[in-house]
Amino acid sequence: MKHSTIQQTRRGQGPARRVGRSLALVLPVVLVLSGTLAVTRVNWSGDPSTSVLTASDTALSDDAKPAAPRAPHEVLRDQLLTELQEKDPGIALTHLQQAVDERPSLASHCVSIARSLGRAAVRVYGPKRAQSFSRPVCDTAFASGVLAATG
Repeated sequence: MKHSTIQQTRRGQGPARRVGRSLALVLPVVLVLSGTLAVTRVNWSGDPSTSVLTASDTALSDDAKPAAPRAPHEVLRDQLLTELQEKDPGIALTHLQQAVDERPSLASHCVSIARSLGRAAVRVYGPKRAQSFSRPVCDTAFASGVLAATG
């Protein structure tokens, strides 16, 4: 009687067990083949002419690729440096303070921008005149930029 009980138990698990065994045999083969195919598609030579790329990837040459988008603080810094040269550092510092007030996300970059303005002011106006434009924008970072450029 024990023998027939064991056979019934095995029969009850039959279909699930067969599917499990089939997956256990087929799945590793599929994974190995897909991994092998993926590795063969990689350009290991480093030669871009033999690279497997889509048409959209090769449509732009190196010269025609658009420039990467610049961060807002970098754009602001460049605008303020231009304004410093065309007008004066006082106007640039005022516009820096206004930009930080309007966009609080720029506050973390305020000190580095003000220091850049201070260094640029020394190059354009000299240390003594550049220091006269100093204001308490971004914790006197402009003044520390002036000092760093003179020292």
